[in-house]
Amino acid sequence: MKMIGLKIEEALKIFPELQKYIKNGKLDFSSREARILYNKAVAKAVFDLKIEYHPKGLITPPISRYIFLKTFLRGGEKILEIGTGHSALMAIMAAKLFNCEAWATEIDEEFFEYAKRNIECNKVQVKLIKSKGQIIKGLIPEGEKFDVIFSAPPYYEKPTKGVLTPIEAVGGGEYGEKFSLKLLREAKDYLKPKGKVALFLPDKAPLLNAITQEAEKMGYRIRDIKFKAGTRVRHSLIFTL
Repeated sequence: MKMIGLKIEEALKIFPELQKYIKNGKLDFSSREARILYNKAVAKAVFDLKIEYHPKGLITPPISRYIFLKTFLRGGEKILEIGTGHSALMAIMAAKLFNCEAWATEIDEEFFEYAKRNIECNKVQVKLIKSKGQIIKGLIPEGEKFDVIFSAPPYYEKPTKGVLTPIEAVGGGEYGEKFSLKLLREAKDYLKPKGKVALFLPDKAPLLNAITQEAEKMGYRIRDIKFKAGTRVRHSLIFTL
């Protein structure tokens, strides 16, 4: 895959205020504001997207999300994203860059409003649905079928200190696998023939093993695509029946 990114000097042209976060010729990514501005610049320069981030939400890097989508989208699919977050970044990318019929869910009230504004600002069609705790069943109408259901699911086993809110972070279970497994169980009734589920996950072997072992018992075949985004290793787990 062709390397994509944005040099700091190019980001400075979009947001000159980034200059105050430059130290010894490098951007200080320990600053939340610097990370927000840089990722907004990447979204604009690389993908022609205008994204606003919630003050307390996860700052979703556009490049890692795009690479994830590229592992399973070919264009024109009907997709459902579970937990699109405040940026709605992947749902917007699916609609705008992959010409998908996009559906997306979000549980947090403030995140939902941010997602709605980001979708409107980028002039894309995404059917955004407010969850009250449901994942798929009881939320998505019965009879709806999707080519792909995907998510960057919560994957911590308990609340953590740091950049994630509890809703974004806690997946439950021994290794943080509980949310993902419930999603996989419910997805089976909402997939088209040859449909697939895709999960964006960290490089945590116990978590990955817990999910794949249970998914195999559900009848899924699994493909694990490992990729690097910046300094972090990520996994695209793709499940088919």
